[in-house]
Amino acid sequence: MDNLYIALWQFANGFLRFALVMIIGVLILKIVFIPIKRMLMKSKVDHTAKTFLFSLIRVILYGIVVITALGTAGVDISSLITALGAAALTAGLAFQDTLKNFVSGMILLFNKPIISGDLIQVDTFEGYVDSIRIFYTQIHTFDNRVVQIPNSRLTSNCIINCSTAGTRRVDITLSVSYEDNLTKVKSVIYDAISKNPLILTDPEPKVYVSKHLDSGVEILVLMWTEHENYYTVLFGMEEKIKLMFDENGITIPYPHVQLVKESDKK
Repeated sequence: MDNLYIALWQFANGFLRFALVMIIGVLILKIVFIPIKRMLMKSKVDHTAKTFLFSLIRVILYGIVVITALGTAGVDISSLITALGAAALTAGLAFQDTLKNFVSGMILLFNKPIISGDLIQVDTFEGYVDSIRIFYTQIHTFDNRVVQIPNSRLTSNCIINCSTAGTRRVDITLSVSYEDNLTKVKSVIYDAISKNPLILTDPEPKVYVSKHLDSGVEILVLMWTEHENYYTVLFGMEEKIKLMFDENGITIPYPHVQLVKESDKK
């Protein structure tokens, strides 16, 4: 019975010390978290990163308090730390892809090659960034699809950010017949450009003869617009130039196939 009383006393004593350290530790952390949270909120880090970092700091500090409390209660901390390390190593090997996405998410959130609202092109996807999260980035495509891209793909592949510069160049390539007057062709194109208020005058639009093809002359039209107007200008000018070519008798050549009968060859 004496051994039982001693064991109960040791357990109760250890439990009280554990509870006391936990209570004091939690109270201290509640005070410490206030300036930490204020500092994070005032920083220029993305909101998602702020939330994640604050949660991570909470977990780490609470973990330190628990380990300290267990040590005060007489638990062998070295064995516990060794076990936790082995578990962390095993988990790291099992979740390599998840860890890669996590690290890539941190890189995206802190380096900010893209931010929410940017128009980006990744592989075959093009759309606006909805959110950058810890493991994946979500974009909204033009055809109303929501695509979740693992962050590791964004840091290991090329990302085309169409929003960073604010403006984009719209390139249109077309061809006209060799019989058409090039001076008139360029004049009609410039006239079509001047009628579109979405096309910027600085940088100045340019129209060049780029190639001499078998069936006609290739014309390259270069225009600048705000990045959000890119497709409106692209598709609108493709149509407008064709209509104005028709009005001015300018021909867009196309391949012709001539069939000859065997009897006509003789």
